[in-house]
Amino acid sequence: MVAGSEPAQASFVIAITMPISTNTTIATCVQIQVGDIAGTHYRGHRRCNPVRSLRSRASARLSCGEMAGRLLQSAGRLRTALVALALGLCVLALLAPSGEARRRRTQDAHASSTAPLGGVNIVGVGALPLALADREIARARALHAKVIRTDVPWSALEPREANHIEPRALAFTDRLLSDAAAAGITVIMFVDSTPCWASSAPAWLLRKCKPDAFSSANAWAPTDPSTYATFVAYLAQRYGTRLAAIEIWNEPDQINEDYFAGPNKAVRYAALLRAAYPAIKQANPNVPVIAGSLVGSNGVFLRALYAAGIKGYYDGLAVHFYTLTLDALRSFRAVQLANGDTKPLWLDEFGWSSCWPRYRIQQEQACVTPHVQATNITNLYRSLARTPYIAADVLYQLQGSKAENFGVLNEHGTRKPAFAALARVLASPFGSPSPVTLSLRRRGNHVVASGSGPVGDYMQLEAFQGRMLRFKATFTLNRFNRYAIALPAVLGTSGLRVRVYQEWMGPGRAAQRSI
Repeated sequence: MVAGSEPAQASFVIAITMPISTNTTIATCVQIQVGDIAGTHYRGHRRCNPVRSLRSRASARLSCGEMAGRLLQSAGRLRTALVALALGLCVLALLAPSGEARRRRTQDAHASSTAPLGGVNIVGVGALPLALADREIARARALHAKVIRTDVPWSALEPREANHIEPRALAFTDRLLSDAAAAGITVIMFVDSTPCWASSAPAWLLRKCKPDAFSSANAWAPTDPSTYATFVAYLAQRYGTRLAAIEIWNEPDQINEDYFAGPNKAVRYAALLRAAYPAIKQANPNVPVIAGSLVGSNGVFLRALYAAGIKGYYDGLAVHFYTLTLDALRSFRAVQLANGDTKPLWLDEFGWSSCWPRYRIQQEQACVTPHVQATNITNLYRSLARTPYIAADVLYQLQGSKAENFGVLNEHGTRKPAFAALARVLASPFGSPSPVTLSLRRRGNHVVASGSGPVGDYMQLEAFQGRMLRFKATFTLNRFNRYAIALPAVLGTSGLRVRVYQEWMGPGRAAQRSI
């Protein structure tokens, strides 16, 4: 087996060792660290998906971190589970294509010369002070944002009955769109939250539903999808090309059901989309409609949507990927292409919480430092700048709160290092991400490879003796984007050439060292 790496460095490693006398693989070794399990990711397994709430909502759920804590309390069961996982991953390692093959399989023919629409998520609309709209747009303009994304809760604008718009909420929405247009910023409206009068929630939930407050009944789809279609068509007609897009609902595949509750989710979401798309296009054919708003990158829910007949009813697919964002985009794109779907992706939620060292986990994501948050923002935008199938990359979020620290502003509105980083990269998105670094040192009868890399994807390590590949490992960086991996003792401590690269960038951007 591969010797254990230094604490909290590479969170997950799957490795293959080659024998000296033949090219045949003789051992597939798996190294799993639980010291920093918050940063552990398993390829081919469903990852815990992030919960991003643009409105404050309390919800009872088991986070990845809490789950890890429970597993660690039962060490025997954890050890058994990890052994089973290791055996399964050994088989996957033997059968899976290389990282370079995966990268080429989903790479479009030509790099784009135009960067995606870059921007930030801001406060949702409602009966709010108009000065708040002015402030949000002023901040977005200072960031050089080309687009903002905001929640437009149907229940806040039509709280009591169809075609009766709440005047204060409408005034705020009008002000936000007017300010944005004056600043040269377009707006993604994601429209969710069914009003009490239209909700398909069970009777016992509807009895608790109030027009002036959010409740669980708002997460249920409308009984009649045409009522939603009429409302989004009204938005398209009123705001027209000041909109970057109308996004149909929010995270219908989210397991916690904060946004889309009830059974048969794919079928009911498809019905909503099939009603909304033609209504929006009839109101204003120039308003793009984006569907999905999905958190799962494994394609299970997307395939169910295809089966439910969504093709032809959207101009793009929205995705919310917080964990291994680049790998998630590549995996999701592969599912699209396998199903004959070439519509662009709108990455309109992603980000990092600068909650370290106060917390280890927040909203199911590993906490990072303010400096790492800023670096990650720069690197992710630069990695995506020439990706032709990405239409937009919209960071979550503008301002943090007491509950979470994803904002480029803290809860009091003070700028964090992330604010300057986002402003720079939105103004000038083209450039190289941070390079992969690598150093080699001897430790006992092993060579330890350590260094750093840019956020967002799996890493590959390859060790050669002469021209012969003798060891290969796929791993993830820790929360600080660093790694340390001890090579097998059988390789010795001299005569080795090692290279490390990120899958998204490919081996052409590898770091190489010899010892």
